[in-house]
Amino acid sequence: MTTSAAASSRRRRRGPELEAALLDAAWDELAEAGFARLTMESVATRAGTGIAVLYRRWANKDQLVLAALEHYRISHPVDLPDTGTLRGDLLAALTGMAEARAAFFAVTAAAAFSGLLTSTGLTPAQVRDRIIGDQRLPRVRAIYQRAHDRGEIDLDRIPPAVLAMPFDLVRHDLLMDLEPPKPARIRSILDELFLPLVRGHHDAPDPAAAV
Repeated sequence: MTTSAAASSRRRRRGPELEAALLDAAWDELAEAGFARLTMESVATRAGTGIAVLYRRWANKDQLVLAALEHYRISHPVDLPDTGTLRGDLLAALTGMAEARAAFFAVTAAAAFSGLLTSTGLTPAQVRDRIIGDQRLPRVRAIYQRAHDRGEIDLDRIPPAVLAMPFDLVRHDLLMDLEPPKPARIRSILDELFLPLVRGHHDAPDPAAAV
């Protein structure tokens, strides 16, 4: 394809395809140049489009960066395997999440500490909620539902915060260390913290039954 043909192809992008290309370009610019050096102009140049195209969708670079972070997470989903056991499912899911999300957390942390939080006025929790939203637990609910159906756990007795704990701990490690947790750390989260806790909820008497 010639340069003029490639440019013509870029100009013909429309709708979701164009928006995805813009957000991919913003992610690449963020990962390579960093938040402080990223500009609407640099993203437009990388995407091969005009800057007005960006401003029609995002009012400023803060909104663009937040949208790019969310887009990257959504477009790089973590596999949720079915191994036949709760431990096997969580071990595979947490390992996959650690590997798949390492770059995401490194870039997000770098953006946050180089000006994104100050520029937007958002707290780290608000940035997290903006990027992840309500998807932290519902997506992994299938793992716990399968374990419930097999009789390994009783979902009616386990608080949502407990179910979220292993994933929250891996996210914490990714944010603090900016690299995937070691396999021994993931096994420790499961075998020493999470599984004893959920089994305790499974074996404990139902408080409602005593009323």
